[in-house]
Amino acid sequence: MMLLIWLFTGFGFQSDASDTLALDQVEVIAPAYQDYGQGQKINAWSKADLQIFSSRSLADLLAEQSPLFIRQYGPGMLSSPSFRGTSAGHTALYWNGLPINSPSLGQSDLSLLPVFAMDQAELQFGSAGALIGNESIGGSIQLSSGARFLAKPELTISQEIGSFGEFNSRVKGAFSTEKVAFQTKLYRLFAENDYPYADLAQAGAPIRYQDHARAEQLGFVQDFSWKTSSNQLLKTSFWYHQADREIQPPMGSSTQDIQIDESFRWSMDYEIFKDWGFVVFKTGWVQDKLTFNETINQTRQFFVGAEGDFELGEKWNLHGGGRLSEIRGDLSTYSATDRRIEFFESLRFQPKENLIFSLNGRQLFFKDQTQPLVPSAGMDWDFFKSTKSIFSLKTSISRGFKVPTLNDRFWQPGGNPDLLPEESWSAETGLHWKQSTFSQSITAYWMDVDNWIIWLPNGSVWSPENIRQVRSTGLEYQGRVHFATGQINWKAEGQYSFNHAVSLIGISDSDASVGKQLPYTPQHQSNLKLSGEKKGLQISLTGDFTGKTTVTADNPRTMDRYFLLHGAISYPHLRIGTAMVPVQFRVQNILNTSYQVLYLRPMPGISYHFNLSIQL
Repeated sequence: MMLLIWLFTGFGFQSDASDTLALDQVEVIAPAYQDYGQGQKINAWSKADLQIFSSRSLADLLAEQSPLFIRQYGPGMLSSPSFRGTSAGHTALYWNGLPINSPSLGQSDLSLLPVFAMDQAELQFGSAGALIGNESIGGSIQLSSGARFLAKPELTISQEIGSFGEFNSRVKGAFSTEKVAFQTKLYRLFAENDYPYADLAQAGAPIRYQDHARAEQLGFVQDFSWKTSSNQLLKTSFWYHQADREIQPPMGSSTQDIQIDESFRWSMDYEIFKDWGFVVFKTGWVQDKLTFNETINQTRQFFVGAEGDFELGEKWNLHGGGRLSEIRGDLSTYSATDRRIEFFESLRFQPKENLIFSLNGRQLFFKDQTQPLVPSAGMDWDFFKSTKSIFSLKTSISRGFKVPTLNDRFWQPGGNPDLLPEESWSAETGLHWKQSTFSQSITAYWMDVDNWIIWLPNGSVWSPENIRQVRSTGLEYQGRVHFATGQINWKAEGQYSFNHAVSLIGISDSDASVGKQLPYTPQHQSNLKLSGEKKGLQISLTGDFTGKTTVTADNPRTMDRYFLLHGAISYPHLRIGTAMVPVQFRVQNILNTSYQVLYLRPMPGISYHFNLSIQL
């Protein structure tokens, strides 16, 4: 059945990756996971795609336009990703090549990452410890920002107002020459989140209004690039973000918790280009401060490293480097430091124009221990080419790992300093079909995760242990097609994922969760977007389906499937005098569906949003 759908729908999506690109006489280095990640699936969003979501968070983008399941506690509240049945802690998150997950929690809150702050966003699927490093068991999210050379001077002021007290303001300015480029972004995102919901915790499910879910975020991003010579480039970026939130209580509760998040992120790269390849020296700093009610937790991470790419003849390429990470956590119950040293190397062999192999490895040292070498191997093969079609086969096998978090090892009471890293093996194979007006792909995957860390009661104290083993298998389909009817140009994009993620080993011999689907891991998930354009006027309709999920590991309680429909109409080419004035109106949850992503955490019904920008 799946094969028939794949053959006859004519939809498709395939991310194009290349080695080193020439852009306005400035070379742009592709990340190693693109150049040496043969066989692994990568999704990328264009600049236009990101601009549509510029007033929203990364959680919203991924929930509506990716196969990931986003576990949301409410609008503007904690949101975490799940790749192929894994937990949020199995997703590596990078900004400008730096890992920015919290070292104490091992994950990030995607609702605190505004799309406006990013210039590029990509997803890498599957275990990729050799290419990405720590935490990339399920996959990785790659974000970046940067100023462009020889771009027109830009000043854009944007304002969005919407239902439930939404008021989002954004300003972007950019200036560049042949050798120097600046970019500055300022934003303030506010939502009262006073939406109505049916209180399922009360008899008769009376309608109530959310009265403790206000969220405010503000921040700025500064990017600077300097072409110091014809073959050398300095790039640096700084990102400050602050969020002040009333933590939305679950139904039946009246808690009044307050949380303030503050983050400082800085990256700097010095790139040297030669005829034989390039070398990059990288350093960065990430500091996070979380205040929950009056309890303060802080972490700091400092990184320094170097990597290079070398051409070994016409068919061989070698990539290698290393990174030192210094980590410190000052939390309410402990203070701890951690040092990690890692070396990585990759080899790519292209015997023919249509065939590429890669072999990768990473060696990690932490806690005065030497971890086993983490390998991966992959292949890309364009096995059929004609004037109209390209058929490609991608296949890979890889290992992933996750070092126990600071909380896992040092939390008092209960931390376990003897925990082993979580480890995974995964394999995937994908078939891609691409033509000038459409492309489509179907990917099958398998993943085993061992030493899965779980917190268990030990008397009156909870403590983490390496106990569980989890297996995840599934299929992912993605498609895209362009067509025209009269003067209207259409684009349809669709994706469907089936994921079977179960525990193979439980926490005890009588554990009823063994063989059961993991909680909050839908087996079926899909979305479809149809957009049309006529003389600059754009309209789109997006449908998202999430299948039934379970709430607990032994599956006695389930949450209903739900379908969400969203629509938007925009005119980006409106001009008033010399200024461009793009306008957009969108409606979220058109059908006013009552739903929960997490148990007893209500989500808003239908809402309306109007966005106006002035580009000078």
